[in-house]
Amino acid sequence: MRYTTFGRNTGLRVSEYALGTANFGTLWGGGAKRDEARRIFERFSEAGGTLIDTADNYQIGESERLLGEFIAADRDQYVVTTKFSLGAGRPRVSGTGNSRKNIRGSVEASLKRLRTDYIDVYWAHLPDGVTPVEEILEALDDLVHSGKILYAGLSNFPAWRTSRAVTTAELRGLTRLVGVQFEYSLAERGADRELLPMAEGLGLGTALWSPLGGGLLTGKYRQSRRGRLSDWDGLAIRVEDSEQRTEILDTLLAVAEETGVSAARVAIAWLRARAARSATAMVPVIGPRTVDQLDDYLAALELTLDDEQVARLDKASAIRLGQPYELIAGHRDAALGGVADRFVHPATPVA
Repeated sequence: MRYTTFGRNTGLRVSEYALGTANFGTLWGGGAKRDEARRIFERFSEAGGTLIDTADNYQIGESERLLGEFIAADRDQYVVTTKFSLGAGRPRVSGTGNSRKNIRGSVEASLKRLRTDYIDVYWAHLPDGVTPVEEILEALDDLVHSGKILYAGLSNFPAWRTSRAVTTAELRGLTRLVGVQFEYSLAERGADRELLPMAEGLGLGTALWSPLGGGLLTGKYRQSRRGRLSDWDGLAIRVEDSEQRTEILDTLLAVAEETGVSAARVAIAWLRARAARSATAMVPVIGPRTVDQLDDYLAALELTLDDEQVARLDKASAIRLGQPYELIAGHRDAALGGVADRFVHPATPVA
């Protein structure tokens, strides 16, 4: 396992994988029972993994409770991240969302379940559509100053909201945001339009959830419209429902045959190759339900695709960026004085 800092704005050291623990527990009706969850945690730790991601709503709080038990013997070794917004029980008007009131109550409940007195990175799980970003930032700033959290980030927020939050924090002298979370894989590259360029330009670390497209990129479900997360009632499931998805899977399986490994390993190896070209940290959040699944993820760390294989997967999964990006690309040479092919661009994208 290799390590990096989580973006350019912090010295926080994290492993190149984050262990996602949405499958720790069974209160959603599916997932890993306690003993299997512990084996997954211990295997990840033995492999050098330190970054662990959870949320208050995962398995209705059971994920946090199990994780708290597992990290208790060596809490400071791990970078523990959790989220607020959705709550750990039956949805209630005053117990969900991003208000200062809910953030205050949520962090206390998460600290108790995690058996710790601090959270390394505290994420807003998603925008609630009604809370101003200033209120979120001020509440997170209070938690940093009280020592209950060390860093803060935004998960599943549109790029324009995140950009405004970053700027607002800078102008008001509030705790700066260190990272963003969003879905990213060969099967879902929508973040290429706004989220990834924003993160690279602003130096934000990125945590990439569902790196296997909810199971689609394992190649095991080509004849079914349901992926490995079938017990999640279709949430975060990517299915072979377009010509491009078929092309992605055809290319993925062809490269898997060439390399003699599973399609899942190839999909993760492509993601790591994409991360190597990025101007900021890109950390896949892996979410195994079994030790065998975790071992497949770990084996991907030993796989390096050649440039031609990466290019084929890039091409098959590429999305149209739309406007204004296509217009900008069409006029790039003119905008650079007719010498775009001889222009040396900054190593870090300009914001």
